Amino acid sequence: MSFAETPVMEHALARLEPLSLTHAPALADAAAAGGLWRRAWYTSVPAPDAVAAEIDRRLALQAEGRMAPWAIVSPATGGAVGMTTFMNIDAANRRVEIGSTWLADAAQGTGVNAAAKLMLLRRAFEDLDCIAVEFRTHWHNRQSRAAIERLGAKQDGVLRSHQVMPDGSLRDTVVYSITAAEWPAARNALAARVAGRTAP
Repeated sequence: MSFAETPVMEHALARLEPLSLTHAPALADAAAAGGLWRRAWYTSVPAPDAVAAEIDRRLALQAEGRMAPWAIVSPATGGAVGMTTFMNIDAANRRVEIGSTWLADAAQGTGVNAAAKLMLLRRAFEDLDCIAVEFRTHWHNRQSRAAIERLGAKQDGVLRSHQVMPDGSLRDTVVYSITAAEWPAARNALAARVAGRTAP
């Protein structure tokens, strides 16, 4: 099974579909709504007119076996509300990073992100037999850091002055991971959280 494959994964709160240019119009709207792409300067939200190019970039990396990109789709509307990926794929060492994720304002805080992460982590640990799954985020992205910690991930460290941002500022990158040994407990906690969102 290829780490770069992108099977459809479904949950009551979210569906993950192989990313394609057919998702571009909905994703451009999601990035534009409320000026998300401008406000979330510390994330990977593309400008609305750059969404198609970003999809092309991710698909090119998939063709090289370096990324598995999905569109995050709302089952209620059928429209794409964000993107996520397996990136920095290291199949030889059975490791992936879940990253380059962003979500429309309207989908945040609805359980969509938790459901998507549950599906991605299940694929990584249960289908691909990963040893560890990594998460990275900007030091200043406190919302993302809190969300990663709620998944049960532990902080590995901080890569200081790790990346040059588009505006020239330097990004300190916070690195987290969940190991295979930690996955059963993390899965139970995450599944309980998601179940709470879908309970009648």
